[in-house]
Amino acid sequence: MEQNLKNHSKYVPGYHLVLSLLILLGTIGAFVNLSNSLTNNNLYSASLIVILFLAAIFIFWYLRQFALKAQDRAIRAEENLRYFSLTGKLLPQQLRLAQIVALRFAADEELLKLVEETIAKNLNTKEIKQAIINWKADYNRL
Repeated sequence: MEQNLKNHSKYVPGYHLVLSLLILLGTIGAFVNLSNSLTNNNLYSASLIVILFLAAIFIFWYLRQFALKAQDRAIRAEENLRYFSLTGKLLPQQLRLAQIVALRFAADEELLKLVEETIAKNLNTKEIKQAIINWKADYNRL
């Protein structure tokens, strides 16, 4: 399938749906168990289960954030190299990381013009992606 503005977001059902649902249901169940344990003196075990599910929420969140941050840094380096190969200069300092990440979808022939436009108009990521005419797919980002 050809990648474009409408379908470029990556959705992993096992992670985004199944795992998040399991963690949500487990967390709810852990709190129900904790409230029930107030009457039957299993407070220690029930509170440990709640702590484990709260830790799972943090792990779920940061696992994704750390991976995205590492990918953003790699994209910045790749785009800096691509811009350097086209111009002999590094990307302008005025560009924010999110803008650089969005610019990666622009083909070489429109990248320079789009960089200038992004700086001049302070385009956000959605505006950058909408301005791209020749979409350059990125199938590597998760």
